[in-house]
Amino acid sequence: MSGRRALITGASSGIGAALARQLGADGCEVVLVGRDAARLAEVARCCGGRPLVADLGEPAGLERVAAAAADVDLLINNAGFGHTGPLGSMPAGLVRELIEVNLTAPVQLTRAALPGLAARGGRIGFVSSIAATGVAEEAVYSAAKAGLRAFAASLAHEGVPVSTAFPGVVDTPFFARRGARPPGRLRPVAPERVARALLRALATGTPEVFVPGWLDLAARVQGALPTTFQRLARRCG
Repeated sequence: MSGRRALITGASSGIGAALARQLGADGCEVVLVGRDAARLAEVARCCGGRPLVADLGEPAGLERVAAAAADVDLLINNAGFGHTGPLGSMPAGLVRELIEVNLTAPVQLTRAALPGLAARGGRIGFVSSIAATGVAEEAVYSAAKAGLRAFAASLAHEGVPVSTAFPGVVDTPFFARRGARPPGRLRPVAPERVARALLRALATGTPEVFVPGWLDLAARVQGALPTTFQRLARRCG
C-alpha cells in the first residue's frame, strides 16, 4: 500500500485507529473519518494521516465523506455503534440512526468509491460483527451487520476484491458506549489483532475472516443448526 491512498471510517479509536496506524506504517496515505475532532487529530499525528471530521448519520457528513471516497485505492467501512435493549422500547430515531451508520453509510460510500476503485485496481474492506448471526436484544444492530455481510458478498461479483472481518468482543469503547457489558464470558481481543486480520484478508483476497478464528465454527453452526446455536449462545450469556 506504499504510496497509495486509503479511507477509513470510524478511525478515531478502536479498530479504525489500529487500521490507520498499520496502514500509515506501511507508507499508505490515510484519510481518517470520525466525529471526535480531537481524537481524530491524535490518530492522524501518529500515522501521518489526514483527518476528515464528519457524522455519517447526517446527510451533509455522508456527502463529504463520499466525495473523498471517490479518489482512494482502499476503502474500509469500519464505523459503527450498537445498542442493547428490547426492540419495542427503542426510540424510532435510534433505530434509524443505527441502520444509517451501520448499513446505509457503507453502502453509499461504496457506491461513490466503486468506479475509481475498479479503475485503479483498488479493494474494499468491511468490519461487520459476529452479531450478524443474531444476538439477543440487539435486533437492529444484528440486522444491520447481517445486511452488511450480504452486501459485501454481493459486491464481490462487481469486479473489486472485497474482504469482511467479523470480530467478536474487542477491547474498544464500543460496549461502554452502547450501555452494556460484553456478552457471556468471552475474552476481548485487541483491536490491532482485528486490524491485522482484515489487512491480511485484503492482501490475500480472502472474502471473510473471523476474529478470533474459532468464531468461524460458531457461525457455521448457526447456519447449519440454528436451534443448537441459540442454545449454546444462551449458555455463554
